[in-house]
Amino acid sequence: MKFKLRDFRREDFDTLWKLDQECFPPGISYTRFELAAYMKRSGAFTLVSERDDAARALDILGFIVAEANRRGVGHIITIDVLPAARRLGIASNLLIAAEDRFRSAKCHIVRLETAVDNSTALAFYKRYHYDVVKTLPRYYSNGLDAVVLEKDLLSHAPEVKLLT
Repeated sequence: MKFKLRDFRREDFDTLWKLDQECFPPGISYTRFELAAYMKRSGAFTLVSERDDAARALDILGFIVAEANRRGVGHIITIDVLPAARRLGIASNLLIAAEDRFRSAKCHIVRLETAVDNSTALAFYKRYHYDVVKTLPRYYSNGLDAVVLEKDLLSHAPEVKLLT
């Protein structure tokens, strides 16, 4: 399957929110208000991965919401990929593209949170040189703890982009 990345468009919002609901359980997934608020924050950007197939209409396969602050810290708010489209490199391409944007914004470090029991996410981020730096007790509204992961962009060369 071929796919391409692009910037978020306003008409994507409902699809992205529904995708977030499909990817994460209640208490971890965002409300419509929360997702919209994160996407509108100062320094925030949203990248969308969509099917790139001339024979089919374009379908959104995944997205990332992230933000860069003025202190040189990037924050990945969420990466969501349709369950049927996982293991195709979509999350990797979204992450690499976001890290490139962080470098362009002069960020030297990237942080994110994920649920302590999300072993798939933890293994994914480990492959991209993210380290667990602390645990946040009862971080999610359902009471689940989160771990904070961090990557020093200055110590790690940019990842090679995958072919899409």
